[in-house]
Amino acid sequence: MTHYWVVGGEYQDTSFDQPVAGTAVRRFGPYDTHADAKAKWQELAWGSVDNAHARYRIEAEKDQSPQNYWVVGCSYRDTSFREPVNGKENWFGPFASYDEAKAEWQKQAWATVDDAMSRFRIEVLNGSERPPGA
Repeated sequence: MTHYWVVGGEYQDTSFDQPVAGTAVRRFGPYDTHADAKAKWQELAWGSVDNAHARYRIEAEKDQSPQNYWVVGCSYRDTSFREPVNGKENWFGPFASYDEAKAEWQKQAWATVDDAMSRFRIEVLNGSERPPGA
């Protein structure tokens, strides 16, 4: 069975490579379903929405399956970032590494930088898992 974790915190800068001095990247979970992890991710992301140095992501527990990284997001109806304008979130990927997904995340985020209703995140699924609706 796959378990999910929400991972992140406040980072030194927007490269999101190093946590703020004296802190560590935090892990929340495990969650039995992707939906439960996403609910926690939304809580943490919304709680830090005004902090450009805060980032959280969902990771699937590492097991024998290969990991695939996905960039997920779209334009939402409001700043709760829960209801997509077009009814579903867009999933870009899969990517073999976090760095590849991060490059796509940056591309999508910069393409919508002036749209306060757009939000993107990186999620990790085991190789056999597919995005919701796929």
